[in-house]
Amino acid sequence: MLDKRSLHAKVQEQADCFADTDLLGEMAGLVREKDSEEGALKWLALAILHGIDRNAEKISLRVDEKGAISVTAKYRKSELPRPPSSIGRKVFDVVRDITHIEENKGRMPVVIGIRDSSIELEMKLDRDGSGEEVVLTFPE
Repeated sequence: MLDKRSLHAKVQEQADCFADTDLLGEMAGLVREKDSEEGALKWLALAILHGIDRNAEKISLRVDEKGAISVTAKYRKSELPRPPSSIGRKVFDVVRDITHIEENKGRMPVVIGIRDSSIELEMKLDRDGSGEEVVLTFPE
């Protein structure tokens, strides 16, 4: 049977599921995830929860022209656990589906419901000759 839920709803479900877990541990554990879309949904939910939990200003996922994935958070000097390449690349597809950004650059406010609350963050996509980046900007 075909699952007709939107990716946005699936990210919210994952956020609800992982709200009380070790977020960084779960992110690091994604190396065992076989389904790249499921992994992308989990990673995005975990990144959002981590940003909320740690009062992040911004979390950035970048893939360079060679396909290497990097993740940074503005408030930290160290990187967050990177998703495996297949999951990292799929995060871009999930964000494009949620935001409907088709151009090389764009930003969109997105409300993510988590349990009995919600948060509005900005999802930004930017593609240039040196790679592609997804940036999650959290409210103050």
